[in-house]
Order: sequence, then structure tokens, then C-alpha cells
Amino acid sequence: MDALQLVKMVEDKSFTDLKKMQYKYSNESVAEMLEILARGAYGLSPLKDFKGREMIYLDNIARISSKCAKILLSNSDGTSVCSSGAAEDEIYYSLEIENIDTSRESVRRILAGYAPQDASEERIYGMKLGIQFISDYYNEINEENLYKLYRMSIGNYLEPENSLPDGSFYRNDSVYVIGGKKPHKGLESKLLPEYMRALMAFINTESDIDDLAKAAIIHFYIAYIHPYFDGNGRMARLVQLWYLVQRGYPSAMLVSFSALIMESRQLYYKAYSLIEQNAEISGIVDVTPFVLYFAQNVYNRLSQAMPSKYTMDEFANALLRGDVTEKEHALWDYAKNHYNGQWFSTKELEKYYGKAAYGTIRTFVQKFNSMGLMECRNYSNRPKYRIR
Repeated sequence: MDALQLVKMVEDKSFTDLKKMQYKYSNESVAEMLEILARGAYGLSPLKDFKGREMIYLDNIARISSKCAKILLSNSDGTSVCSSGAAEDEIYYSLEIENIDTSRESVRRILAGYAPQDASEERIYGMKLGIQFISDYYNEINEENLYKLYRMSIGNYLEPENSLPDGSFYRNDSVYVIGGKKPHKGLESKLLPEYMRALMAFINTESDIDDLAKAAIIHFYIAYIHPYFDGNGRMARLVQLWYLVQRGYPSAMLVSFSALIMESRQLYYKAYSLIEQNAEISGIVDVTPFVLYFAQNVYNRLSQAMPSKYTMDEFANALLRGDVTEKEHALWDYAKNHYNGQWFSTKELEKYYGKAAYGTIRTFVQKFNSMGLMECRNYSNRPKYRIR
């Protein structure tokens, strides 16, 4: 294959869909392209597929902008405490991604410190404990802490048939994931201890892979091998955030990755199925489509999902000038913590804040919109606001 043909194929918008590429260029051309690319691909040892083969990742295809890392390093005082708004969104959307029935009212109740009233709120309470656990930098990622995280966030609230056997970190039987074009069978249970130890080594060993790409690969791998009977998706998302906290990205806890995933949920699931479809053609598990999904639909949208440093600085300046009243300061803090990057209406803010009259709230959002600290957009002729 000549260089021009290779470049054309690599730059094709369908590059990560090998089936489409075969239709466009022929089976032989795709096979030759894969052989050439494999020579320069990162091997992800010690991560293996179900047949014990080394998985690969093409970092030159799924590039993540350094701007994304800078965002996760900024907008924070250096701690990794999750804002109440980000925690609310992360819990609510992580459950919704899995089609688990819940409500924002219940999430807010539990985050406010109320005791769970039913099984749904017990699941929310577990997720709250999990987020608190991964936010603590001193909780290192190892098998014991992973088991602790699973039990506190998910495992303690499952039906008996989905619970882990006593004394076991992982499931002891087969599990199937239904929902894609074909069911995905998790890793053979007897191999789980070996593969999970390899994952822990991958997490805790320095590598040339970009931190944000590595976090997405960790996310994929947990869902791929499916170490639990239930809760694998929630655990994959929690561990991705946990890894970023451990790597020194405290602002990962100020934005909900699950909210961004929910907005592109079909593409999220498609990335999983695409990897398996490609593996049937190439014989190799290439995680590039999943990292590319995260680069395009999550990481590259972080700047829209959290207030900019400019906005925070402008608010601080307005505060110093005396342009912000005490009531407005309290409303700002509430909106920042509860609707971080999310749109809200004046009615919603009045209902959930509960400490100001509607007129006060309406004046507040209009004033802060005119100051450039908020933006306004009409939804069905009803204005909604969010912090810039």
C-alpha cells in the first residue's frame, strides 16, 4: 500500500468502523492498513482481551487536546471535593444511563442528609458514599479499596441473586450484557482475579498514554470484562473519576461526566459495540473508538459544562466592587453548586433554593445575565439560564 492510500484511509471519517471501511476500500486494503498501523500502535500490556491477546490503542487517531487537561486542573482550590450540583448530576445521570428509576427530588433529599425512604433512595445513598470515597485523595486505587467502593456504592443495595459471594471481590458465575446488536458475555469468572490484578497494575504504573485517554480505557475495560453481576457501568464511571482524582485532576469532581454521556448515550453504547465488531474483523481488541468517543463527546465539552475561570474572576471582582448583595451572593453560590454548567429556570431555582421570593430570583438572574456572568436561552418561549 502506498503512503497516499494509507493517509486517505486513516483520515477517512469511517476509519474506526472497519466494516464500513471494507465496503469502501476492500477487505484486502483494510487488512494491509491494520498491519501497518499495528507496528506503531501502543500496546496496553498488561491489559488483555478474553483470549489473552494484548489490546491496542492508536493514540494518533484519538488525540485529546491539552486544553481538556488544563480545564480539569483549573477551576478548583486544589481539593477534589465534589460540588453538590456535580454530585447530583453524576448520581442522577449515572442511574439514568442504566435505566434505573430515580428522581432529582430523591437525589437532592439524600445529598441534603436525609435518610433513604425506599430502595431507590438507598441506591442513591450508595452512590453518594461512593462519590465521597473517590473524592478523598488518600483512598488509593487497589483491589481492597475497589471492593470497598463497590460494596458501599452498589453491592450493599442489590437483590441476593446479584450480590457477590461472601469473601469474593468479584462474581463467581457467567454474566451477559443485553442491549447491543448481540449479547456481550463478560470474562470467564475464574479469570477475573488475574485480569483485575492486571488492571490495578495498569492503573498504578506510569505509562506513555495520556492521563485522560487512560481514564477512558480504564472505564472501557471494567465494562468489557464485567467483574460484577450488576453495577458494572456505574463502577466504570466511578473508577474513571477516581483515577483522575488520583492523578491530580481535582476539577474532575466539579463536572458530571455521566451528564455528558447521557446527552450522547447512543454513541456511548455504539463505541462499545464498534470495538467488538472491529475485533471480529481484525482479531484485535482496539479501544480507540471508545477513547475517540470520550475525546469528542465528553472531554471536548468540559469547557461548556463548568464555569470558566474568567467567569469566576469576574464574579470575584464584582464582589470586591460591592456590586453583589449578600442575597445575590448566596443565590450565586447555590446556582454554581447545583447547576454547574446546566440550564435552569427561575421557577426551578425558586422551588429548590427555597429561601427567596420569585421576584428576587428573577431580578437576580436578569442582573447577572446583564453582567455577563450568566447566559439566557429560550426553551419553548421560556427562558432558562446557566452560569457562563
